[in-house]
Amino acid sequence: MRVISVDPGYDRIGVAIMELADGKECLVFSECIETNKNQPLNERLVFLGDRFKQLIMEHKPDTLAIETIFFNKNVKTAIGVAEARGILLYIAQTNNCAVHEFGPQEIKIAVTGYGKSDKGAVLDMVKRLVPDAPDKALDDEYDAIAVGITCLAHHGRNT
Repeated sequence: MRVISVDPGYDRIGVAIMELADGKECLVFSECIETNKNQPLNERLVFLGDRFKQLIMEHKPDTLAIETIFFNKNVKTAIGVAEARGILLYIAQTNNCAVHEFGPQEIKIAVTGYGKSDKGAVLDMVKRLVPDAPDKALDDEYDAIAVGITCLAHHGRNT
């Protein structure tokens, strides 16, 4: 199983390509895709979609793991994230990727063993579980790796 995992957004999205190697989570690639805040949302979404499609073509994952939307009080932000998620889901499905969605608490449990862990605990465990994780990256990139860890824990050993 080769997973492209995503921490969705529209300002930036974390992306990681992961697979199991000798029973351990292996990071093949990761990055944080950032959009130009001066562009309208539709142009930013096209940029995200184009880059995501390019990553699928380059790395040939068979699975998309994506975090569900955490709805907060900012409806405008939630709608933009939902639109970005829709584009990513569409691209993954049209490229024959199975789709697995995980909520924030589910990801925290898979990575740290505790559903109310803070970001620091998740980051610490990501670096412990995936030794080839980057030393320095934006939170979105580490979150995408955590989503990948979750997917591989739930589905990766079945293949």
